[in-house]
Amino acid sequence: MSIRKSSGFSLLEIMMAMAILATALVLLANSWSAGFARVKKTQVNFEIASLLERKMNEYERRYKGKPLAEIADSEEDNFGDLYPQYTWKMESRKFEFPDISSTLSAREGGVDEMTVMVIKKLTDHLSQTIKELKVTVTYKAAKRPVSVSATQYFVDYDKPLNMGLPGQ
Repeated sequence: MSIRKSSGFSLLEIMMAMAILATALVLLANSWSAGFARVKKTQVNFEIASLLERKMNEYERRYKGKPLAEIADSEEDNFGDLYPQYTWKMESRKFEFPDISSTLSAREGGVDEMTVMVIKKLTDHLSQTIKELKVTVTYKAAKRPVSVSATQYFVDYDKPLNMGLPGQ
């Protein structure tokens, strides 16, 4: 009796080959989708940065050299049909310079009244001549909105410094 040898693949070999192929396809698909998500996130971040820079340049051109009173308190809108998923918001406020006279008074030996008065006048002057303008761009098409902000300071260099001295 002769035993006939088969030259084909057994069912076990075919099943092992299919398992290896399926694993490779799953790994490839995961790698591709993760890469695609990173590319999309990079594109969104680039667009946010570009739109934010565009709005900051627009405000700088609009208010440069003008009195601080002309700067609006707040504005908001979107970027039109070209970027419908992006919105922007501008907020401005008076610059609050911290009071450093208490820090100087806490030093050993303290500080004299004249220095405290000069510091208070200088602090008040800086608060009146500087305005903070903050622009925020938000991307709303993601699962969670993504927001990026930038702040710019406008200074009124023409406002005189009144130290309360005679003749000023």
